[in-house]
Amino acid sequence: MRWLLLMIGALATAIALGFAAVYLLSERQMRDRKAVHQFSTEIPADAASIERGRHIARTRGCLGCHGQQLQGYDFDEQWDWPKRAVAPNLASYARVHDAQTIEAAVRQGIGADGRELMSMPSFNFARLRDDDLAALIAYLRSAPVVEVSLPRPALGWDVRWDIAMGRELSMADWVTMVPPLRLDPAVQPILAEGEYLAMTMCNECHGLDLRGESYYSGWDGSRPTPDLAMVAAYDRAQFEKLIESGFSPDGRRLGLMALVAPDRFPSLSDSEVDSLHAFLQSLAAQPAPDAFWRP
Repeated sequence: MRWLLLMIGALATAIALGFAAVYLLSERQMRDRKAVHQFSTEIPADAASIERGRHIARTRGCLGCHGQQLQGYDFDEQWDWPKRAVAPNLASYARVHDAQTIEAAVRQGIGADGRELMSMPSFNFARLRDDDLAALIAYLRSAPVVEVSLPRPALGWDVRWDIAMGRELSMADWVTMVPPLRLDPAVQPILAEGEYLAMTMCNECHGLDLRGESYYSGWDGSRPTPDLAMVAAYDRAQFEKLIESGFSPDGRRLGLMALVAPDRFPSLSDSEVDSLHAFLQSLAAQPAPDAFWRP
């Protein structure tokens, strides 16, 4: 009996040490991340800039994740990874923190506490222009603060294990892999604007380079998001229907697109739809590069 108790005690100690090691390794990976670049753009206060910020918030999905009143949202019933993802109250967050802290969270995937963010899709905002980010901050600070009770977010042990083993990238890691904008607005203004829109709206789901993604759909690629070169098959009217409704021209409901599109893209102006359509059509003439997010 004594040896049995000693063995049980040793096993319990080993398990506790294992959990402690996973926790410490994952925390070491996530803590003390420093901002790569500084943000010094003045935050405007005029009505036009605030309205521009509202447009950015709508079309880039801020309200879809953080609530239609920016009040924050608990994804407990929608996501099983991480253990509990909680989008914070953005109107409150923007008032509490300075512009540099907000920029680090939005474009660099770094939280106010210096920890890497795991659920904020900062790679979708990595190429957001300084003036648009400043307008977004102005809008967030102008919005009424709607107080709701939100739980604390939690990573869960599965996620911590993947982080500790180096199998899970943080958003700060993903941000570093976003391709730069290639087109010169002075030379190709319509295509350049379309590229900017695509690289700050569409790469959240369609891969960092817009050419499809299966990383989060399963390594077997069972539910990939498509290469956006497919837009070459859509005329302007069909494309507008697709991005405003999430339904194909033949009436098929297009999965996640049908959830995301109606909340975001009907707010695009006609000229924005024109530019986005023209740029995505141009992708068909370019080979899709190899990328680990579509193995």
